[in-house]
Amino acid sequence: MSRQTSERPGAGSSLRVRAGDCVEVRSKEEILASLDEDGAIDRLPFMPEMLEHCGKRFRVDKRADKTCDTIDYRGSRRMYDTVHLQGARCNGAAHGGCQAGCLMFWREAWLKRVDQGEMDLGGASTGTDAGHLSVRSTTEWQTLERLARQPGESDDGVTRYRCQATELLRASSPMPWWDVRQYWRDVRSGNVRLGAVVRAGLFRLYCKLLEVGGYRALIRSYNRLQGWRGGTPYPYVSGTLDVTPRATLDLQPGELVRVKSQEEILNTVNKRNRNQGLSFDPEMVRYCSGVHRVLARVERIIDERTGKMLEMKRDCIILEGVYCRAEYSNNRLFCPRSLYPFWREIWLQRVEGGAPGETTRPRVQGPN
Repeated sequence: MSRQTSERPGAGSSLRVRAGDCVEVRSKEEILASLDEDGAIDRLPFMPEMLEHCGKRFRVDKRADKTCDTIDYRGSRRMYDTVHLQGARCNGAAHGGCQAGCLMFWREAWLKRVDQGEMDLGGASTGTDAGHLSVRSTTEWQTLERLARQPGESDDGVTRYRCQATELLRASSPMPWWDVRQYWRDVRSGNVRLGAVVRAGLFRLYCKLLEVGGYRALIRSYNRLQGWRGGTPYPYVSGTLDVTPRATLDLQPGELVRVKSQEEILNTVNKRNRNQGLSFDPEMVRYCSGVHRVLARVERIIDERTGKMLEMKRDCIILEGVYCRAEYSNNRLFCPRSLYPFWREIWLQRVEGGAPGETTRPRVQGPN
């Protein structure tokens, strides 16, 4: 691995690809030659889980010209010459089995353009289990896996991991929410349509109008209009409980569930919109009352601030195709990261036999 430096992150390696463009991940030899001694380009590490994608072709999901700060929660961060690829999510194999399923960041230096007519969609698969095993046995995997651990151990002897999420503040720079150039980049790159930016602006003006007065009447009118057009209800509504209830469905991957209505979920959360410590976020409201398939039960994720592995003490579910769209997120609008939100089972209803409309009542265990 060589030492790579630049005047700014990603300088000199831009492909200027847009959302939907076709790219091929470079060979592992080419990528490893581009990395510094920390296994990174401009502080963004190339993770072992990315090796299995080398030589494969993908469509660009979105440009990562910006991202959200999930460490200090201070809004958006500026990035350069970086993209997300469709379906290329981290499986956590080199990071203690972390189940967050983050969409990986790809420096454009790790990619090359592919003409639209040459795109082989079959080449965009994420590999088989056998492929995973063969990649994990390579010297390259072992080298990158060693770099996926932070040097030394914590005082309590617990392993601290290093991944793209833990290094994100180092690989990006602060960006004020009021910098309107970011929205021009969102539209120009194909990440977001102009109409979505206009609607977001109008929604913010509406929120300001609520501060003037007539809160309840305006919210009722908004929700009535959204119900008529099939839109998302007003998302900034809080629960009222001091102690929140639990429920158990014992959901398993592949099962169909219906997300409860916003009103039903608000009846299970406290004034901070949390149930047993897990937040019901405004970005989750758009999925209320919809039917989705369980992707996984999340039992462990990496704490992005410390690098330590967190064990989930309560039920925690992620759903297929259900991810943060950053349409209502304050100070980080249109973040392209597409993180999976976590769902409590009390917010879901099982759809029996794969037939929408057939539900069972969860076992309510009472407040805790």
